[in-house]
Amino acid sequence: MSRRVVIINYGMGNLLSVQRGLEACGAGVEISDDPEIITNADRLVLPGVGAFESGMHELKTRGLVDAINEFVARERPLLGICLGMQMLLSESDEFGQHAGLNLIPGRVVKIPDCDSEGAMVRKIPHIGWSALRYSESSSDWSGSLLEKTKEGEYFYFVHSYMARPENPQHVLAECEYSGERISAAVCRENVIGSQFHPEKSGNSGLNVLQRFLEL
Repeated sequence: MSRRVVIINYGMGNLLSVQRGLEACGAGVEISDDPEIITNADRLVLPGVGAFESGMHELKTRGLVDAINEFVARERPLLGICLGMQMLLSESDEFGQHAGLNLIPGRVVKIPDCDSEGAMVRKIPHIGWSALRYSESSSDWSGSLLEKTKEGEYFYFVHSYMARPENPQHVLAECEYSGERISAAVCRENVIGSQFHPEKSGNSGLNVLQRFLEL
């Protein structure tokens, strides 16, 4: 199934890697910072690597926030990847408090490196392969971005902060990092996010991108 997918170019993110992954799944892909092109896409991808504040600054400076909101209002699928997923939330604690797109109510917080007694228990950032698990509110991924994914499949992560949606029902999947449960995928209606990088996760990641084209 051919879909016209637009990847938002706001100066931050692995645009070409995401493009190649989507094209391998049969999508027609355009990288753009044009609000009109973004609004009229069939599918929209918001990638991202870097700091939350910088990402939101670039989106605002380039006049892309309204375009993203208008796209979402048309009830077409939006996929945020890594930083792009985090910016879907209401706000972030990264280097101060900063407002996000508020498409999924919640906040982004730092992954704790110490336990309650102050002992260091995990290295930050979380880098590497982690297995996806059902969240506390989800035991079936049918109909979702992860419909082609089996619980326990491994995906590639690189991040120091994690998303905490207000509504547990918006957490689609989690992973565990040295005892800490982390939101690995989130979803609110047509707004979807993956903390992991599907474009860097081999065949499992391609299955996720293929499923995104089918939504």
